[in-house]
Amino acid sequence: MSPAQPDGAPLPGTADLPAQVRAADTGEEAGRERPFSVYLHVPYCRVRCGYCDFNTYTNLSMGGGASAGDYVDTLAGELRLARTAMERVGLPQRAARTVFVGGGTPTMLPAGDLARMLTLVRDAWGLADGAEVTTEANPETVDERYLAALAQAGFTRVSFGMQSAVPQVLCTLDRAHTPERVPQVVSWARRAGLATSLDLIYGTPGESLDDWRRSLEAAVEIGPDHLSAYALVIEEGTRMWTQVRRGELPLPTDDDEAAKYELADAVLGRAGYAWYEISNWARPGHECVHNQAYWRDWDWWGAGPGAHSHLGDVRMWNAKHPVAWAGQVTAGRLPVAGHEVIDADSRELERVMLGIRMREGLELRSLTRPGEAATASGTPRRLVPVVGGFVAQGLLEGAAAMAGRAVLTLRGRLMADTVTRGLID
Repeated sequence: MSPAQPDGAPLPGTADLPAQVRAADTGEEAGRERPFSVYLHVPYCRVRCGYCDFNTYTNLSMGGGASAGDYVDTLAGELRLARTAMERVGLPQRAARTVFVGGGTPTMLPAGDLARMLTLVRDAWGLADGAEVTTEANPETVDERYLAALAQAGFTRVSFGMQSAVPQVLCTLDRAHTPERVPQVVSWARRAGLATSLDLIYGTPGESLDDWRRSLEAAVEIGPDHLSAYALVIEEGTRMWTQVRRGELPLPTDDDEAAKYELADAVLGRAGYAWYEISNWARPGHECVHNQAYWRDWDWWGAGPGAHSHLGDVRMWNAKHPVAWAGQVTAGRLPVAGHEVIDADSRELERVMLGIRMREGLELRSLTRPGEAATASGTPRRLVPVVGGFVAQGLLEGAAAMAGRAVLTLRGRLMADTVTRGLID
């Protein structure tokens, strides 16, 4: 994807948005009002986990409007600037269909701060009827009263970072909670009327297949509404990356992570959780709408240090360090550190790459080029041998392909990039 700065576009350090944020909608939302979501990034953590490369900080007293105690006031300033900038460029006012508070550890802040953050979103854009409102939480940072306060403020779901049910795996990941804490917080959340999700990580150095099975079975026994399972990626520059380089920890292998993914799909499927995106399973009706906003190319505003936004054909990213972010907001400028305009080819690549990750897959007729011949089902004729090959290899479902859709099999989910390349080339 090659960034292209549009003529006359505001550069970082202004209070204005590029004109391309009003680019014509494409894809499934063409001709309709494009849905809108809000992401709020809380960068504070009690401890920085060894595998984490997210934009997080353990210093809660940075000053300059960037301290944890000042965060909501500074966030209010960014949301006012964002609302005004959207109005100035002529974007339609749209109520947020989803709000997601992530981090970091949002629940390092008092429940009253998270409630106020939601009020700020309501004041800036409004909340759509039935809006999904989620916060991430670490199990050790909340209690029953805290979760009840979130529900009373209008939050509808909470996503707990469980990661593992095995103490030594949690220790390798530098997680602070004990396995026994997770069912307790999920029970409190249910009592408050909140939907629940658990995040799991597989492929931790030293984690056996039996360890992973134990975590999956523990998660199923807890019975959340939604589960995410992500393969551990050891990013350069993290403490765990250094430990692996020194030979202190073994590097996870592709075969190990593939076996663990297949085990996750089997265990969760038997327990009534259906996959709806490669890394996500849910009970019927509990799929995360905010996740789908990203995969389906909605617009969203990302507020907070390092947060990313997507409006029309423009991607933007905020100043990463909280002090730099707060300084821009205090000076009356959008805290955008940079932006890029997405060209048609890049947008199409993203549409296919993200769409193929979903359970419903892609309509093959959507890949037809102008003037190109197609079969009765709508599949472009040039893709017939490609799709047939993927079906023969067990990467795409045969019945769906006959009906004109590309839907990944279990094996195909492990090779989604290969399928994407084949459909695009």
